[in-house]
Amino acid sequence: MVCGKPGGVCTLRLYVKSGITGEVSRAAGSEGRLRTVCPKRFDEDGLLHRWVGQTLLGCDSPVVVREVGFLTGVASDDDAAAGERADEVSRIDEVLVVPGEEPLKWCALEVQAVYFQGSAMAPDFRALAQRSREGLPFPVGIRRPDYRSSGPKRLMPQLQIKVPSLRRWGKKMAVAVDVDFIAALAPMRGVEDVSNCDIAWFVLAYDESGDSPRLVPDRVHLTTLEQAVEGLTAGVPLSLEAFEERIRAKLARL
Repeated sequence: MVCGKPGGVCTLRLYVKSGITGEVSRAAGSEGRLRTVCPKRFDEDGLLHRWVGQTLLGCDSPVVVREVGFLTGVASDDDAAAGERADEVSRIDEVLVVPGEEPLKWCALEVQAVYFQGSAMAPDFRALAQRSREGLPFPVGIRRPDYRSSGPKRLMPQLQIKVPSLRRWGKKMAVAVDVDFIAALAPMRGVEDVSNCDIAWFVLAYDESGDSPRLVPDRVHLTTLEQAVEGLTAGVPLSLEAFEERIRAKLARL
């Protein structure tokens, strides 16, 4: 798969540098796994679409319709009088449609990578271009995946906006994430059958046994919207007493 973005980066991983030899290597265990930072990475070889289509629609070759407007703004009286239409204010990333079916048979797909915080990539690209030594270079900048921004702040509002209407229509929402994204969430209780779920989480992993990493299915986790919100919130409310102690501590510093 060829990236269409200038200087695009689709995955990051953690590297470590020996304080003795200066040798650079990937971090051991799960810390050194690839983290998906661009949703386009999930387009590899049509794997995700076949998997979602077969699981939710019984079709392994669905038609993919992208960026479908889902909510429209409310036009003012002046706009309506001028014949202007309200703008789209929310879109569904992808809609998978069974070809040739009438009435339409479809499901929604939200693809969620993780945002990262830290330095821009340009200095690393320049360092790579100028590098003459063999072996792995140590990153110039410091970066880390930001699961709090990607999950509770970005994905959760999208699901809360879209899933209730999809549920009323009798449609399912598929959400594609990698194994480390879902591992960063609180455990989500699930349901046993597709018919009882609102959201089907399609979790992907990377197989690095060959010449280059490739996506492989890991598992499907079925949840209601409410169970998904519990997982995305990833926190336990404080007691009233503990919360008020925090208020007193801040008051004392004013």
